[in-house]
Amino acid sequence: MAARWDSLPPEKTLFALVTGANSGIGFGICQRLIDEFIASRSLDSHLILIPTARSSKKSEDTVNALRRYAARRAESSKTLKSRLGPGYEASETTRRIHLLSVQLDLCNFPSIKKAADQLVNGTLTSPCEDDFFRPLADVRIPRLDAVILNAGIGGWSGLDWAGLAHNVFTGGVVQACTFPTFKAGIRGLTVNPIPKPADDKTTPTLGEVFCANVFGHYLFTHAILPLLSREPSSTAPPPGRIIWESSVEPTWHNLSLADFQGVKTKAAYESSKRLTDVLALTSSLPSVKPYSLAYLSPPSSPKDRLPPTPPKIYLAHPGVVVSTIFPLNAFLFFWYRLAMYLSRLLGSPWHTVTAYKGACAMVWLALAGEDELASQGGGQNVKWGSSCDRWGTTGVKKTEVEGWGWEGKVEDRDALVADESTGVLRKMVGRRADAVDLTEEKRAQFEELGVECWREMERLRGEWEGRMDF
Repeated sequence: MAARWDSLPPEKTLFALVTGANSGIGFGICQRLIDEFIASRSLDSHLILIPTARSSKKSEDTVNALRRYAARRAESSKTLKSRLGPGYEASETTRRIHLLSVQLDLCNFPSIKKAADQLVNGTLTSPCEDDFFRPLADVRIPRLDAVILNAGIGGWSGLDWAGLAHNVFTGGVVQACTFPTFKAGIRGLTVNPIPKPADDKTTPTLGEVFCANVFGHYLFTHAILPLLSREPSSTAPPPGRIIWESSVEPTWHNLSLADFQGVKTKAAYESSKRLTDVLALTSSLPSVKPYSLAYLSPPSSPKDRLPPTPPKIYLAHPGVVVSTIFPLNAFLFFWYRLAMYLSRLLGSPWHTVTAYKGACAMVWLALAGEDELASQGGGQNVKWGSSCDRWGTTGVKKTEVEGWGWEGKVEDRDALVADESTGVLRKMVGRRADAVDLTEEKRAQFEELGVECWREMERLRGEWEGRMDF
């Protein structure tokens, strides 16, 4: 079936995919993408948004919830009404928003293979719920402009009360609520990513948190590279953007390659996010290119043609969001939420608290123009964080990463103190209390770690793709 966007030039369409979009930050990303797209793009531009979920029921519920949200926003948008005048009709906006979905379970490699094949070689169908949205049946996705890798699990069991007390009394409330050391992790979580009978011991297992947060995304993104890469052509749109979602807190957690999959440690979540930081920030370094370029090459590129232009990898985090990913009962959850708002009032730039506000950095990376990213040095050497002031006004803020600094370079302390940014966007605001200034030696060690991580990830990809015949 021909889709309405097929006849439009590439600059009039945006194809975006968000993993784990049925709830939490993923759903907030989709909401914010809709809002900022219709507010900033031309009135004849179309958004094709593909939220993924693990089941068809969750997919249907997510699409319908986002349709209802888009309809409400289109009807109430003062910006659109002022741009279009008194003859404005909400249906004119909602008909430019196309919602599709695929099922994707990142701990189930056959699911990854099936979802990628459907996107690259197959078609998508989304039933129409009401007159605001046009039906979509058997439509092909010609490309992807942004893939936001949001899905993940925490692997925590609850609070370590002794750790909480130590964290608060030694660092204060804001530091404890930004860089917590009191989350009790579960050691030894594993998963068999190629489902077999319970008594079949032939397929090795992987760390469940590592698989859900990093490796499943790693395999999925490589499999959909034909949609993210661009054939050499002056008329082709820019290559797609791979936006890895990290966290503000694991910046300071040491990654051990001896426990690469995060099975033996209780800090599996922090290890997975630290690994995400290292992979994303080093992806464009010359020393890493032998591995990252191999990864960013489509699986079946023709040998007799010029290689396609690969996508670029970016890194972002949502700040500190109140989420059910951390298991707490209703009583503790109330105080957890209150502590987050208190931290914001006390001056923390990272406590976005809500999923919608936490989506700021990821949505900015998805929608920013090439010139805007170029003005930021390309954007690939920075961990972009969602931040907000005491009143909840959001912005995008550069985040310090241990061993990398703010931009992958050693900066003079006087220059940092004299940072020309204003308010909470200043680099030194929200810094960890025991942060150590970057040195050339630490920067070199970070790059070496990047080479090791990329080499090991590529080895694992080859091993598991061989098992799955990707």
